[in-house]
Amino acid sequence: MKSLKKTRRVQVLLITTVALVLSFALIFYAMGDGINFYRSPSEIAAEPPPPTETFRIGGLVEQGSLVRGQGETVSFRVTDGGATVPVRFTGVLPDLFGENQGMIGTGKLVDGTFIASEILAKHDEDYMPREVIDSLKEQGLYKEPPAGS
Repeated sequence: MKSLKKTRRVQVLLITTVALVLSFALIFYAMGDGINFYRSPSEIAAEPPPPTETFRIGGLVEQGSLVRGQGETVSFRVTDGGATVPVRFTGVLPDLFGENQGMIGTGKLVDGTFIASEILAKHDEDYMPREVIDSLKEQGLYKEPPAGS
């Protein structure tokens, strides 16, 4: 009798484990290209991703680099203090987008230029995405805002 209970317990554990592994595999498969990895300009300079990979880049818009082209095309450079990556974006920029401001872009690196499909700018005076803050801290360019502000 004990042997039967032990066998059933092992079978239930195995079936549960297989079901969990299968569930996680299906979830990650369904997400597909929905997962975009964040990279700083220094990481891109050190190890450029393939042109087919969609990822996010973040940093500060370099002073004096913002150039408005024909129509809605905008070019600028994003930096983390260690490296700079040229960015080209066609579309409407957020209202708070500007030079020396934090930004995150989603897109692909093509021939050394980041072709952005989406640009996000900081949304208030103190906000900056955590990934950008961490990257700027590593470069020694970020200072914590005063407490209570």
